[in-house]
Amino acid sequence: MAGFKTLDDLAEVRGKRVLARVDLNVPMADGKVTDTTRIERVSPTILELSRCGAKVILLAHFGRPKEGPEAKYSLEPVAAATAGMLGKPVAFAGDCIGDKATAAVAAMQDGDILLLENTRFHKGEEKNDPEFTRALAANGDIFVNDAFSAAHRAHASTEGLAHLLPAFAGRTMQAELEALEKGLGNPARPVVAIVGGAKVSSKIDLLMNLVKKVDALVIGGGMANTFLAARGTDVSKSLCEHDLAQTARQIMIEAAQAGCAIILPSDAVVAREFKADAANEVVGIDAVPADAMILDVGPRTVETVNQWIDRAATLVWNGPLGAFEISPFDRATVAAARHAAARSKDGKLVSVAGGGDTVAALNHAGVADDFTYVSTAGGAFLEWMEGKALPGVEVLKK
Repeated sequence: MAGFKTLDDLAEVRGKRVLARVDLNVPMADGKVTDTTRIERVSPTILELSRCGAKVILLAHFGRPKEGPEAKYSLEPVAAATAGMLGKPVAFAGDCIGDKATAAVAAMQDGDILLLENTRFHKGEEKNDPEFTRALAANGDIFVNDAFSAAHRAHASTEGLAHLLPAFAGRTMQAELEALEKGLGNPARPVVAIVGGAKVSSKIDLLMNLVKKVDALVIGGGMANTFLAARGTDVSKSLCEHDLAQTARQIMIEAAQAGCAIILPSDAVVAREFKADAANEVVGIDAVPADAMILDVGPRTVETVNQWIDRAATLVWNGPLGAFEISPFDRATVAAARHAAARSKDGKLVSVAGGGDTVAALNHAGVADDFTYVSTAGGAFLEWMEGKALPGVEVLKK
């Protein structure tokens, strides 16, 4: 983390008002938080600042409110869930700027924690409006950004504040940046990337960037069908973006020029219908029946993928190898994930994974905790993999 300011660079914080941008955009049902993963991720930063005597003022967004305050997007229920996770009281203010916020901050004692209302209740947040940013900054002495998941947005609470207050990366942001540096920034080689998912169209920039940075690129999921078709394989009724054949061919050409091996399925699990436990069979990739669709890669392909994982010193993973949401088309993803996890646990592999489907797949396989790092950042993780600068990260550089 030599290039970024972290909490280790912070001098005395006792009595200081620390505006901590965190990700509390958590799943809710019937007014209660149903998954506390994101709260768990930011807890170390909040507790460290509180223990050091800072007045910890949490900034966060929740959902996508259209026109000002909406009750269903209030962070008030999240304050209670955060308090439960931290084991400490978390006060709540009904606005993130103005009189309500100012009064709540003024009432704080050293070590107290306060959650301000949804920053997106103000249009100035997403517009990175200078006036709104100054109103946020008025309640703080120091800015700590611990929301990597929002770092790809140049919003007032993710980027603007860093221009007005001394700015530092929180522990979650630090862990994310360190993991990403190990993944693609300055990785141990060979580097293997596994990229899956439904469509090539959503990951063109990602693939174009990866072929220049990794030694081998494994392509799975529906995306692989587009590459197979571009190579002349008949994928029958499988999900396939035939209009992107030329794009797929260009990616393969660039990979060859960069010395990156492209690994496509050699066999597949096919079925006539897309449903759980549908009748299925394993076929060679050149022998997909005319009335069938590819729903997973086959065992021979899994063996090849695992051999590449064995060769790798670093693995970067985004997207499942098949339709992992329904059985039995989760087998390949689970098998490869468990193989990568075992090598990571043995200290033979640095494994960095991210993206919503990827996290779900690794949890499904029961191995998320055994990977070196699993990012919950979604869009920010994808943009980082695409090689794009993230505004909320750039402003934290020394």
